Amino acid sequence: MDLLNTLVDKGLRRELPTRDEALAVLATSDDELLDVVAAAGKVRRQWFGRRVKLNYLVNLKSGLCPEDCSYCSQRLGSKAEILKYTWLKPDEAAGAAGAGIAGGAKRVCLVASGRGPTDRDVDRVSKTIEAIKNEHKDVEICACLGLLSEGQADRLRAAGADAYNHNLNTSEGTYGDICTTHDFSDRVDTVRQAQAAGLSACSGLIAGMGESDTDLVDVVFALRDMDPDSVPVNFLIPFEGTPLAEKWSLTPQRCLRILAMVRFVCPDVEVRLAGGREIHLRTLQPLALHLVNSIFLGDYLTSEGQAGQADLEMIADAGFEVEGADTTTLPEHRRDAGSGCGSHEGASASGCGSQQSACAPCAAEPEPVAASAAAARTDLVAVRRRGVGTDLPPNA
Repeated sequence: MDLLNTLVDKGLRRELPTRDEALAVLATSDDELLDVVAAAGKVRRQWFGRRVKLNYLVNLKSGLCPEDCSYCSQRLGSKAEILKYTWLKPDEAAGAAGAGIAGGAKRVCLVASGRGPTDRDVDRVSKTIEAIKNEHKDVEICACLGLLSEGQADRLRAAGADAYNHNLNTSEGTYGDICTTHDFSDRVDTVRQAQAAGLSACSGLIAGMGESDTDLVDVVFALRDMDPDSVPVNFLIPFEGTPLAEKWSLTPQRCLRILAMVRFVCPDVEVRLAGGREIHLRTLQPLALHLVNSIFLGDYLTSEGQAGQADLEMIADAGFEVEGADTTTLPEHRRDAGSGCGSHEGASASGCGSQQSACAPCAAEPEPVAASAAAARTDLVAVRRRGVGTDLPPNA
């Protein structure tokens, strides 16, 4: 296809595709899917070889968030049966982080529910960062604490944080459909604060609400304009007890097209396959490794992921290798740009927003997506809540 040849050439030159080209990727047919994956795979290999970076989430504080994001199991008014607990102590968080590091994780993402941290919360997280780095001095630490106030990013950087995650989630035009307690510009401002403090910025999207192709392209181009080091791509996990509980609209083929589009628009950025991959890509997960260069290992915030050993076997069986701690993630030209963590070893950001993922319903009727031979199969998927039905303590 002329389109794919053009996109490969642009990706190898780090040239931004047009919006029409990005939309055309999403509109390709299932018959063309392997060609799309192969083309985007050339761009991925140019900048990241066959390396896969492993990231691990530690949920420092779970549930009872005052924000009303429709997709979130921790949202205000959520009836989802999830683990709820207050802040983990530094040694508890360090122990949890150690489990992921032992499995090969190069980065630990410290996540806490809530609108944003108080100054006391920043102190707590700073002590946790110190505790983890005392035991694992080479591990990368990403904080994901919500909207930042002035000076908090600098304090996290001084405490040893390498990166900060705050996802845009969906397009600016539809953001108000998924959240009313803050807006799109608040999220952009937090990412900018992290970058200004010298933290490696991570910001991504969530897909799966039957959103239009235009919405997906809008949010990816907005991310490209912010130029984060890492872009996590989440797929909706429709938690019971949330407004989006019945929204099962993704197919494995649709997910692969979205990932390919992100890779073409962000050719030299760490693209991370995040929440929802197991239930939406299912047996096609190995194909996604040709598009992304980073995944989360194990569980997410409030849902179970694929077993860590299964992830490692999948990576090896697909002909990829786990990225070592002594390898710098980002290409040299991005490291030399001096963008936060990109200027030293292990440059990239961890993405949270991985308890689940969701896009907002469009304000107008969604654009039709390309015809697919496969429909969403809700009989094949199930949301597994982390810790529910076990004797796990509340970790308070």
